[in-house]
Amino acid sequence: MNLAELRGSAARWISKLLMPILSKCRIKPNTLTWLGLAINIIAAAVIATNHLLAGGLLVLLAGLFDILDGALARSTKQSTRFGALLDSTFDRLSEAVLLLGILALYLESGNTIEITVIFLALVASFLTSYVRARAEGLGLECHVGLFTRTERVIILALGLLFNQILIALLILVVLALVTVGQRLVYSRQETARK
Repeated sequence: MNLAELRGSAARWISKLLMPILSKCRIKPNTLTWLGLAINIIAAAVIATNHLLAGGLLVLLAGLFDILDGALARSTKQSTRFGALLDSTFDRLSEAVLLLGILALYLESGNTIEITVIFLALVASFLTSYVRARAEGLGLECHVGLFTRTERVIILALGLLFNQILIALLILVVLALVTVGQRLVYSRQETARK
């Protein structure tokens, strides 16, 4: 089983477990998307005040909402193109706000290494998503790549939970850039066939 299959299997298991509860609550998928962003904003504020364990737990909770919004939309037949756009937009905002929270934490020390790595993490995360979106805009299915948003969220949360933020950010930068490369190579091969 590869990483994508493992990620999909875990998401399906979580969704199957929680979908009956969410369906009965009559909550809208976009509401879950908004709640996920709100939790990430709270997490960023908590991280900025050096409460890393609580921040890591909040990041994981927000990640759960990110899994459930799409699953709820599909299971209740409420999927819309705008909902997909909102989810994708809020995913980028969530990543940016979390990295902003970490930046606020490190700004006091003035350590340029951490600040530079945070900037690189932001660029790498956005590039990973941009390459996929641009490829899909060209009509390609671009679901390849080692390090998707799910993995980025998990690594960042683990870095917070174990107070190893710099290591987590370095892993995020390297593996996100590997994913950018994988997606560019895949897109090049696909465009050459058409």
